Amino acid sequence: MPRTPAKQAKTRDVQAFLQRARNVQRFSAGQSRLIFAIDATASRQATWDLACDLQANMFQATKDLASLSIQLAYYRGIGELQLESWQSDTAALAQRMSRVQCAAGRTQIGPLLRAALKQQSRAKAEALVFIGDAVEENTAILQDLAGQCRLQSLPLFIFQEGYDPTVKHCFQTMARLSGGAYEHFDQSSARRLQELLGAVARYAAGGRKALENNPTAESRRLLEQLKR
Repeated sequence: MPRTPAKQAKTRDVQAFLQRARNVQRFSAGQSRLIFAIDATASRQATWDLACDLQANMFQATKDLASLSIQLAYYRGIGELQLESWQSDTAALAQRMSRVQCAAGRTQIGPLLRAALKQQSRAKAEALVFIGDAVEENTAILQDLAGQCRLQSLPLFIFQEGYDPTVKHCFQTMARLSGGAYEHFDQSSARRLQELLGAVARYAAGGRKALENNPTAESRRLLEQLKR
């Protein structure tokens, strides 16, 4: 019995849906994910603006490796923590970042890591970048969470702004326990931060091999820590 036009149209719709699903699966399978987390409390506006300017380098650094999807994450104010939707181009990420204003509040590194770990089972990220200058939480809890990140294959790449030695010790320990790396920067070293972000993006897209094949000082510094 020949199919009616309505049945033929329905069949075409189903086939089109299945093809779109296959395309999405192929896109996701070939795409690397990176969480880009920033302290957005009151004192951080200048660094937020800098990060907004530099984020394009993460996409640029991986164009020869794999498609990169970045998730913006930040905390600010009284208990506000946001993990945004995944973005696959610099314009969309920059637009989203431009809408965020820093607000006074305490650090929420612990809740941030818990949220990132919770989503690992459904949207696995290859790495988490964190930019901050303070720790106002129980450091033992943060170190335990860093260890959990290692178990979930989520290395932390922590970039500290400022020179607080207590913060440095905490961030260095967290990076080491997670299987990631720690570096310091300040407002005068924007180019260095740009190169570091690019190096982490390459790691997220191609693993250690991508760093080994990228002969920059920043890649070598990160690679030395990853080998420990």
